[in-house]
Amino acid sequence: MQQIMKYYPIHLHIKNRNCLIVGGGAVGTRKVNTLLECGARVTVVSPDPTPQLDRLVSEGSIALKKRAYRSDDLTGMFLVIGATDDETLNRQISKDAERAQILCNIADRPEVCNFILPSIVRRGDLVITISTSGKSPALAKHLRQKLETRFGREYADFLLLMGAIRQKLLSQAHEPEAHKALFNQLIESDLIQLMQAGKTEEINSLLYKILGDGYKIETLL
Repeated sequence: MQQIMKYYPIHLHIKNRNCLIVGGGAVGTRKVNTLLECGARVTVVSPDPTPQLDRLVSEGSIALKKRAYRSDDLTGMFLVIGATDDETLNRQISKDAERAQILCNIADRPEVCNFILPSIVRRGDLVITISTSGKSPALAKHLRQKLETRFGREYADFLLLMGAIRQKLLSQAHEPEAHKALFNQLIESDLIQLMQAGKTEEINSLLYKILGDGYKIETLL
């Protein structure tokens, strides 16, 4: 019998969405930074925020309520992350979020979350997420560190190139189905290794071989 997955894997688009962090310590600060990288509108509730959070407030990057959490802080929020060391407060945040039907994560307490946060390897638009469904954060961290050595900056550049090629092909009224074979050839070629080594001439030669005239890395990126 197939085991049912505990969590539904999903990547949320949270640009310009209101997100609340309750807790202004080191953990809360890390959560804030990740949300900002995704373009969220972030509000922090904490009577004692870190200096970094104070700096983000002064820069206008986040809003700060320098006081204790209140249930009405959830009004208008898309999601909330509880990052305090107060177990009672964390559970109250979870109950309030459930009542308001808001996405809720409580740091290191998967049993009171309706979503959990994976370990992340990011190389530009390439985002690799690792989850152990809350069973072993240590294993997730270990796997992330291994993947970080496997996937370097060249993958971010490769994705930019692939996106530019795709747009150019679409602008020329190519049938999308016809692209699959071309992209498979690019992926299975030495293109990533050539980009890592910065071998422009060889890259252009490979692009010409697979795509024909008009595809040079200098003009695509």
